[in-house]
Amino acid sequence: MKIRILSATAFFLLLLVLWEVAVRVGWVNHLLMPAPSDVVLYLYHAIADGTLVSAALVTLKRLLLGYLTGIIIGLPLGLLTARFKICQDTIGLLALGLQTLPSVCWVPLALLWFGQTESAMFFVVVMGTLWSVVIATDTGVRTIPPIYARAARTMGSRGLHTWVYVMLPASLPFIVSGMKQGWAFAWRSLMAAEIYVTILTGFGLGHLLHYGRELQAMDQVVGVMLVIVIIGLLADKILFSPWERFLHRRWGTQGK
Repeated sequence: MKIRILSATAFFLLLLVLWEVAVRVGWVNHLLMPAPSDVVLYLYHAIADGTLVSAALVTLKRLLLGYLTGIIIGLPLGLLTARFKICQDTIGLLALGLQTLPSVCWVPLALLWFGQTESAMFFVVVMGTLWSVVIATDTGVRTIPPIYARAARTMGSRGLHTWVYVMLPASLPFIVSGMKQGWAFAWRSLMAAEIYVTILTGFGLGHLLHYGRELQAMDQVVGVMLVIVIIGLLADKILFSPWERFLHRRWGTQGK
């Protein structure tokens, strides 16, 4: 483990040094790609004056609200899709089609329906999350060994009880994977929405990214992109990866 950490650290340090040197000696135009030291300087000032922290909190608030709503709606829809053939042919087909739609495609529709409002942001994030959760829940339930349901019926479980206490828990490893994918799609959806939707109720990371482009402040653009990547990695490493490993070990779907 220590060797892996050292190797990864050395790789990224070497990458940063090469990047810095390439900009300083003129191999790369600094107006198009700033040096790492310039990016670090921007991040320092943006954190010091509170701009970056405020924008990150606004973005995370929007993300969590839309993401949790997408999960709350998507879970029962996924269970219905797995349970009833008619739902599979309707909701399942709709989810499969809309899940392939790029997140940015929802932005024009949200602007026409809701205008430059928080509701437009909310709608785009929900649409980015919902269909991944529906498909993951449906897939998770369908991959459960039939012996589980038969054993539950043998012990007296029927109807809703079987679905709540047997089918849903058994499909959790797949549902968590779908939630992880939904988080990634929600991130992308929100960034697209914040770039195109300008509202006065709060400026998020997408707005900082957009204004950096407008001002040709590439240190700001790259700095905000770096923050977005870091938040995504932290969410994966802290929230989803440990949960996935625990569930797969608990349900015996992977080796220890």
